[in-house]
Amino acid sequence: MALRQADRWWFSPQRSRRTPTTLRGIRTLQRERANNVTPALLLAGHWIELVGWCLVAAKGGPIGWAAAAAAGAVKLRHLQEVSHFAVHGVLTRSGRVGTVLCEAAVHVPLGFVPVPVRRQRHVREHHPNATVAGADPNLRELHDAGLCTGVTVSRFFGALVFPLTPRGVASTVRGIADNVSHGTGRWWRLAGFVAVPLVITAAGGWQAALFGYVVPRLLLYPQLAWMSLLVEHRWWDAETVPGTPAVVEAARCLRLYPRNAAWALLARGTWLPYGDLYHYAHSAHPAVRWNYLPVLERSILGAPGYTPDALLLGDQALVRHHFRALAVRDGMSSAAATAAARGARTALRR
Repeated sequence: MALRQADRWWFSPQRSRRTPTTLRGIRTLQRERANNVTPALLLAGHWIELVGWCLVAAKGGPIGWAAAAAAGAVKLRHLQEVSHFAVHGVLTRSGRVGTVLCEAAVHVPLGFVPVPVRRQRHVREHHPNATVAGADPNLRELHDAGLCTGVTVSRFFGALVFPLTPRGVASTVRGIADNVSHGTGRWWRLAGFVAVPLVITAAGGWQAALFGYVVPRLLLYPQLAWMSLLVEHRWWDAETVPGTPAVVEAARCLRLYPRNAAWALLARGTWLPYGDLYHYAHSAHPAVRWNYLPVLERSILGAPGYTPDALLLGDQALVRHHFRALAVRDGMSSAAATAAARGARTALRR
């Protein structure tokens, strides 16, 4: 944890003589502090902590298994989001160093696609086309999981936990298999991915590998990543408006927990780390590092059009909003959609 703080301290906007309040000031400060050392310490810190949780699984019995599985999933989410900024080219001073760090510390050991492939899908295909049917690969992924017009309440709730379903687990396994065999260098990508659980097993036994890495990688981490995907955009009722990037993204993004500091803090520490809670600010200005997204949102952008305070429960909760959008788009009346959403809330409580 101490290793990780080096990067946080070095890039902190509060450490400057005056916190920047303009986009130009933020970019200037970010360029001045860009380096290749603190990001490496950041990634090393996450892996050291993950190894520690694997040892908890090895020695802690059933309680240790559960704790290690939950913490391991969170660590993998953090690694994913750190590498996400490497994909955007703002993790390190050198883009090439960022790519190497991203491959070595995240993509190879976790079985992700090569960094250039992820950059193509995320930067060039998703960002300009977010929420656009037929063009956004993320929206296609949600549709393939069952989140499409005319979805029933039961199928909707099944899609919310898609990575935990048999079909979702199979999709995760197929995805890893495709990723490690993608393009050239497939043999060392496969070797790197397989080496991680083998090394953990050698160091801490099968419990360490199973509960500290395998269960998080195949079950819990995919669910956390899936939840983060659901809260990025107004996927099925986004508006298409012309204007600046901030105006365009305000009509298709959302901001979870803007008035609930406790839930926002919990989300930032677990399933929405490293700026993922500030997805609107990131979508409007993808080249800004996560350290400056809160300042960007607070001082420059403000909030997007939709700012839910709840994820699951309540009339304005995000889950109900998504369900109503799918129901209305299928021709269901607004009253019928509201009644169906009320039934969905009752089912969720049960």
